[in-house]
Amino acid sequence: MKKHTGSLIALAASLAAFPSLSLAQDAAPMTAQDLVTLPRVGSPAVTPDGGVMVYPVTETDPDTLKRTTTLWQRSLADPRAEAVALDLGGSASSVTVGPDDALWFLSARGEDGAKTQVWRAVREADGAIGTPTQITRFATDVAGYALSPKGDALVVWGEVARDCPTFGCDGDGTAHLPGPGSGRLYQGTDGFVRHWDEWETPGTISRAFAFRLGSDGVIGDGVALDGPAGEGALNGDTPHKPYGGGEDLAWAPDGSGVYFIARQGGIDEPRSTNTDLWWRALDASAPVNLTADNQAMDLTPAPSPDGKWLAWTAMARPGYEADRLVVWLRDVRTGKTRALTQDFDRSFGSLAWTPDSRWLVGTAQDVLDTPAFRIDPRTGKVERLDLMAGNEGRIGDVIPLAGGNLLFSRNSIGAPSELFLSRSWGQAMPVTSAATPRMGAMAATRTTRFSFAGAEGATVWGQITRPENHQGQLPAILYVHGGPQGSFDDGWSSRWNPRVLASQGYAVISVDFHGSTGYGQAFTDAINRDWGGKPLEDLQKGLDAALALDPQIDGANACAMGASYGGYMMNWIAGKWPDRFKCLVNHNGLFDTRAFYYSTEESWFPRWDFGGSFAEASAEYEKWNPVNHVDQWRTPMLVVLGEKDFRVPYTQGLGAFTALQERGIPAQLLVFPEENHWVLGAKNSIQWHETVFAWLDRWLKPQAAE
Repeated sequence: MKKHTGSLIALAASLAAFPSLSLAQDAAPMTAQDLVTLPRVGSPAVTPDGGVMVYPVTETDPDTLKRTTTLWQRSLADPRAEAVALDLGGSASSVTVGPDDALWFLSARGEDGAKTQVWRAVREADGAIGTPTQITRFATDVAGYALSPKGDALVVWGEVARDCPTFGCDGDGTAHLPGPGSGRLYQGTDGFVRHWDEWETPGTISRAFAFRLGSDGVIGDGVALDGPAGEGALNGDTPHKPYGGGEDLAWAPDGSGVYFIARQGGIDEPRSTNTDLWWRALDASAPVNLTADNQAMDLTPAPSPDGKWLAWTAMARPGYEADRLVVWLRDVRTGKTRALTQDFDRSFGSLAWTPDSRWLVGTAQDVLDTPAFRIDPRTGKVERLDLMAGNEGRIGDVIPLAGGNLLFSRNSIGAPSELFLSRSWGQAMPVTSAATPRMGAMAATRTTRFSFAGAEGATVWGQITRPENHQGQLPAILYVHGGPQGSFDDGWSSRWNPRVLASQGYAVISVDFHGSTGYGQAFTDAINRDWGGKPLEDLQKGLDAALALDPQIDGANACAMGASYGGYMMNWIAGKWPDRFKCLVNHNGLFDTRAFYYSTEESWFPRWDFGGSFAEASAEYEKWNPVNHVDQWRTPMLVVLGEKDFRVPYTQGLGAFTALQERGIPAQLLVFPEENHWVLGAKNSIQWHETVFAWLDRWLKPQAAE
């Protein structure tokens, strides 16, 4: 078996302490090829005793760009232990370790050919893995699964017709295909016609079924968590779409039922953020809505291991997808609920209980970090954990272990995710070093945080990422994040990565303008009906503050770039700040707010941010509409779009490109037929970067671009 050496742990520890630095001062700079081919560490699974972890690492072949994933097993008890590669005899994803200490996973292999099913492989006492056996044999692909705490039952989910009583029927996905041609027919009462990057299939949704397990696999037809079809029945995706996953479902500790998240479908769904938390007892006839009184979003059900408590996160304002997520707690016996973190002005994105049910551990953005917090379920007291030397960076995949130990992933602008182990709530040491050695061999970059007085005198934060040892002046790139309720925080990205851009010889300046997350809900709300107001002022003042902080940055030699709302801001800057930059890069940005309202799929978003539908708030839409200022455009612009982007349909990019052509402004248009709102393909990512780099060099380094 292959072994993954642990000899680089000390190297990883030093980089964790100084996450924005590389060790090699005279090494080659990071390239787009490096970004795409760096090993990617996935979410870990841990054995019931907490002594061993299993985790995936995805490698990308530098020549073919083909990606393969290897599973690794490593002791958590021995810091000097070496990781050992596991061979499960074929593809394996969504790996978990059951209460039986066996590996459970998804794979498309065996007698069902291309159908993805659940498999199981025994772990021997010495850690060796036995021959996998197939657990499910459905005619429908299994998209995900959750094993019960006792290992005697299994929940699976996938695309199944709502009127199908079993996990898969012959008519799944065909209700909108009446024939004889290939046309899809939708009704006005269907709700979503398309969502994110897929056309909807009315009548077929993501559904979850619970099955008892026997010696040969699942038993019987299973129990549909959403209950029988019919008038008044639940008719919504579980997990919810497009971003929901396994965190949307959780077994009760005694295995008596399942908590799950779903949003009622139908004509109102594109205008509703009302996901609810449901409970389905396996001996009941239908699910029960536990959060019917809350018309806003409910997420992340987390029952305590002792079965006494149910925690989850919830927003308060219907129709707002960026409201604060407050942790709630329900007494399972009495049904009484209370808000735990109402007085803590941060939004929790994940929740997990310690094995003794004493503490909740959650993650939440806080200024430019995403640290972990310990929450006392008795009092609601929230304590920020100090897990990393230096900045916390972005922490995720938190698994509480016995004795106050935590296993988690952590990344930063300086390096991609590795896994870390904290003992007794203390500062952590790395337990993987998949990408760290390669990062240490690249030329150094440095990230500096700064703050300044932005719009209305508010404190606004930003970051400068630049080459560490550059001689002479550095051209400037103003990075504008999307969302708009988001952040360019101290975290790694495989798409918009400031380190790889800085490595090309630029100073990358990001500003968390009004509307950004991690600074309290009032700051996030401040962009509402003010898309081009305070955010633009913050960007202008933030750029000036960065230039004053680092005199090596050449503010007269600058471009700006952004995606989604960041792309909107490129179109807004083109008309409202037209003489500041030598070039712009607009990726999937809004060009015409009126057309956007009538063509985007989740209409709750513009309704909230602009104060209603276009008919109800047309003046607000037009006030911040870039198309109304095209007469001022004169900055060269690269426009990038994905044809499968249904959030900001590609016609928005075509509109901007047409405006540039009509005015004779230098422009380029890069179109990805198979990409959505993001560029995910390895080859497409390299093409995106090479095109962007060439565009920036053309205007900021004209001699180098010749």
